[in-house]
Amino acid sequence: MKQTIYLLLSVILFSCGNKKQETISTLQETPKLSIPAQHISVEDVKPIYEKEIEDWQELKMVNSFIKKFGKVSPNEALSNALELRDLVISLKDSVKPEIFDNPPFQTRINVLHNEVLRLADLTFIPAITSEEVNFQVDKTIAAFSTVNSKINSILAKKRFEEEIDLKFDFIGIDSTQMDSISKKSILLKRQEEDSIKKEELINPSTGKQGFLKKEL
Repeated sequence: MKQTIYLLLSVILFSCGNKKQETISTLQETPKLSIPAQHISVEDVKPIYEKEIEDWQELKMVNSFIKKFGKVSPNEALSNALELRDLVISLKDSVKPEIFDNPPFQTRINVLHNEVLRLADLTFIPAITSEEVNFQVDKTIAAFSTVNSKINSILAKKRFEEEIDLKFDFIGIDSTQMDSISKKSILLKRQEEDSIKKEELINPSTGKQGFLKKEL
C-alpha cells in the first residue's frame, strides 16, 4: 500500500515539475514576442519617379502599410500579417502601368507575395518564436524593397532613353530606326570625342592643333 502511495506521489510531483517548466518557458517567450524589434529599412521609389506611379493606388497602399513593420514587436507583426497579405494580393492582381507589365517585374511581385504568405502562415503556428517572426518580417521587407528597386531601375532606363531620343532629334537622327547596339556605339563615340576635346584643352601639345603648330 505504501509503495502505491509513493508511486502516485512520484507521478504527481513529476507532472507538476513538467508543467512548471512549461509555464516558465512560456513566460520567458511571451515577453520576447512583445518586444519591438528594429527591422531593415524599406528602399523607396526615388522622389524624381514618384509622379510616374502616383495613380498606382495598390502599390501606394502596400508601401504605406509595410512601413508599419519598420519597428514592431513579433505580436504586432503577426496581427498585421493577414492585412498585408490581402494588400499584396491586390497589388499582384492590379492593373499595372504598361512600363511595369513585364516578366522581370512580375517575378519580384511574386517573390513578395510568397514572403507575405509565409509571414501570414506564422499566425497559425502556436509555438512560434520571436526570432522566427522577426526573420520573416525582414525577408518580407527585403522582398518589397526589390520591387521598388526595380521600379527605380526601369524608370531610370526610360529617362535615359528619352534623353538620348531628345539629343538625336536635335541633331536630326531618327532614333526609332536604330537598335540598342547602334545607340550604344554612338554614345561611346561621343564619349571618346568629349574625352579628346578635354585632353586638348588640358594639354594642347598632344592635340591636333598642337601638331599643326609643330609642322609650321
